[in-house]
Amino acid sequence: MLRYSAHILISLLSLSLWFSVVSCQEKRYHAEVARVNLDTVPEHLQTVYEWQRNKNEYFLDPSTSPLRAKEKKKFDGLEFFIPTSDYQVKALFREALKIDTIQMKTTTGSVTNEIVYGNLFFQLNDRCHVLPVYREVDALDDYVFLPFTDLTNGDLTYGGGRYIDLIFPLKDSVLIDFNKAYNPYCAYNPKYSCPLVPSANHLETAILAGEKSFDLFYK
Repeated sequence: MLRYSAHILISLLSLSLWFSVVSCQEKRYHAEVARVNLDTVPEHLQTVYEWQRNKNEYFLDPSTSPLRAKEKKKFDGLEFFIPTSDYQVKALFREALKIDTIQMKTTTGSVTNEIVYGNLFFQLNDRCHVLPVYREVDALDDYVFLPFTDLTNGDLTYGGGRYIDLIFPLKDSVLIDFNKAYNPYCAYNPKYSCPLVPSANHLETAILAGEKSFDLFYK
């Protein structure tokens, strides 16, 4: 009787171990990041939290994540500043009077040809600011490129600056949501080629919004 009990116990342990292995194989690198209850979030910030969630899901998925293998093993979610309406600013857009093309350098030494589409004028942190926006030469999509650097770079945020996506064509009034500022892919993986932020796009203030630095890259 004891012999049969031992056999049963060994079988159960083996079965349990098999399920555990299968379960681990079916999982993504880590469990999903805890979701914020959008019912408790102000309406004007709900899209920000949704954007954060979607970005984390993209990075947690092995088939889409830009992370290197060693970071994928440790990754458990990107870090963001707490979203706030203080960094959702209305800007005045003025399209450039003439077409001006620049060669924007990248992290890998190549260049991308960009048209200076125009300028965004706004107030933030008790200061007036101007940020140029760009469109790729012969662009067929609706992407408007807004890169920027600020006083948090190299400390709280990625040293090379961050990006914000806007949609062409821009109207006279544009909402800049710095809560959706994100790191370029080269902040996660050096194999990617990312445009360097032009000096004209530096903000002499601290933007405490959006994505923080990716610390695993430096460990």
